[in-house]
Amino acid sequence: MITADLVIRNGKVVAPDSVIDASIAIKDGVVISVGADATMPPARETLDAKGMHVLPGAIDDHVHFRDPGYPHKEDFASGTAAAAFGGVTTVFDMPNTIPATGTPDILSAKHTMAVGKAHVDFGLYGLLGEDTIEHVPELAKSVIGFKLYMGNTFGKIATPSTGAMLECFEVVALTGKRVSLHAETNSIMERREARLRQAGRIDPLAHIASRPAVVAVEAVSRAAILSEWTGARIQILHISSADELRPLREAKARGVDITGETCPHYLMLSADDYARWAGVIRVNPPVREAHHQAPLWRALADGTIDVIATDHAPHAPEEKTRNDIWSVDCGFPGVETQMPLMLNEVNAGRFSISDYVRWTAANVAKLWGLYPRKGVIQPGADADITVVDLVHEWSIDDAKLQSLSRITPFHGRRVKGLPLHTLVRGRFVMKDRQLVSGTRGWGRSVHAIQNMPPPQIQNADQTMQAIIRGPGATGRGERAA
Repeated sequence: MITADLVIRNGKVVAPDSVIDASIAIKDGVVISVGADATMPPARETLDAKGMHVLPGAIDDHVHFRDPGYPHKEDFASGTAAAAFGGVTTVFDMPNTIPATGTPDILSAKHTMAVGKAHVDFGLYGLLGEDTIEHVPELAKSVIGFKLYMGNTFGKIATPSTGAMLECFEVVALTGKRVSLHAETNSIMERREARLRQAGRIDPLAHIASRPAVVAVEAVSRAAILSEWTGARIQILHISSADELRPLREAKARGVDITGETCPHYLMLSADDYARWAGVIRVNPPVREAHHQAPLWRALADGTIDVIATDHAPHAPEEKTRNDIWSVDCGFPGVETQMPLMLNEVNAGRFSISDYVRWTAANVAKLWGLYPRKGVIQPGADADITVVDLVHEWSIDDAKLQSLSRITPFHGRRVKGLPLHTLVRGRFVMKDRQLVSGTRGWGRSVHAIQNMPPPQIQNADQTMQAIIRGPGATGRGERAA
């Protein structure tokens, strides 16, 4: 008989469509059995999860671990430790580090660094822009996906022209990878910010005024059109407003391969909170007026928004507490607080714990070609597991965060629900609310197991490559729509 490495006994195992009383057997980092405790094989180690909920680890497809380049804000070790404490077993790190991951050599160096520090599994984004298009085919071999900045944010990444964006989509479409988009129209924001500065507006609410919802409406609409034209797969990041849901829904109805993400701060904070938190709450896109919250919740419920992520974006406290809003760095930590915040809403009856697993694990894994290796607890899946106490009440305390940046607008908030143990590929990385020694460097890049569907190229005869080659040459076997 097979001897398991670990059996998690008597928990409530959560799937996107069910919760069952079951035990889980794990061997060599993989789930080998889920079922009645009496059917489990003998094991070298057991964990009694009676009364606990056992979830597939969350996959956060949107973090900024600031490594390399900003060691005082965060690094890969502290960021992935924070992920483990937040029940997150896989993270996708954004490219706006120093240097940005726009070439194969830079990407390779960042990958080597991450492998040496990561407590949880990870994927790396490649930077997509005017001066990185030529590197896309090589980058695609090692990235989880690409990131394109339609609007300015931290790191001052150059915003490509619409012409370059079209070419970016054409080239990435050939790879089948997904492009994540910071969907805000830069020219509107720059003009508004300049006028606000001239008028002497330095108050926190000036940040919202400089980035009205129309910047997202225009950007989402434009991105959807270019995606439809090229066949590029795209994801709209950090959806913050009710207004941008319309172009997202319309694009989905047309069959565009477009997905949407939102974050807890857009669901749970509003412009009213600036009075208390001032620059601490500054993030791009901004936390908006309260009337946006209910439509965002409804969009999650009806599938318009596909996933919840965090946009974990740490900064030092002094960078978040300046009196001039324009000098305040944008973003705050989130990878460690997302699960408790959302479990609190489960307890409040806003949605089910199965809904939560769908938005933070199963859907994410499916969109990024990791399912069923990730995002689910079933035989053959990686044993990425979070054991949570759904009834534990506590207060979020910035001082106790694993992140180097210990300043958030959720400090002091009472929540109900707490991750107790986190396993990555069958190994405890956080156990009994303690980081397990020796797990630094356990995390691995997931690009090697990614399996995206075949590319769905559109208008191949009209791409930049095709028109340069001349009439009649589509190349690489692409089909002309």
